[in-house]
Amino acid sequence: MSIIVTAENPSIDPAIQRQVFGALPTGVTAITGLTEDGTPRGFVVGTFQSLSLEPPLVTFCVDKSSSTWPTLRSLGRFTANILSTEQLPVCRALSRKGDEKFAGVDYEQSPLGTPRISGATAWVDCEVLSEVVAGDHYMIVGSIEELVPGEGEALLFRGGKFGEFNQWPAPAPAAAAPAAPAAAGKDQ
Repeated sequence: MSIIVTAENPSIDPAIQRQVFGALPTGVTAITGLTEDGTPRGFVVGTFQSLSLEPPLVTFCVDKSSSTWPTLRSLGRFTANILSTEQLPVCRALSRKGDEKFAGVDYEQSPLGTPRISGATAWVDCEVLSEVVAGDHYMIVGSIEELVPGEGEALLFRGGKFGEFNQWPAPAPAAAAPAAPAAAGKDQ
């Protein structure tokens, strides 16, 4: 495990930092695993993303105070369930504290033995490759073992609110410019 050591900067107000970065939309992803006794565990992150194509890697961050990550870390594998706009109740359930997060959450087991939550827009099954301590978070790197696309639109989070992506209509092609008139006095 690597540790990133940085000097504190008291001029950065955490509330302003949260406000600034809260303006940036993020996807909503449930990170899930099964304990040795078959109990599902999971939590929600807004930091899941592709890290590398060669080799295929992903990354996400989790607060060091998480009570769920130590369990998933010890298993060495997880599924990133990219939640759909229909899964706000799943997001809220997995954002709670306690052992009953999966009550009412439908899932099936992946080939890695991790929960794939029904209705997600995609599932990314991973092995934990590395973890870095960075400030008050762990930054996790996962090696992709399998990718499975689902259906639906991805759930987004921005400014403390959930939503979805709204694509703008494609701009109309620019009209062709009229031909320039021939210059006066030129032989044609």
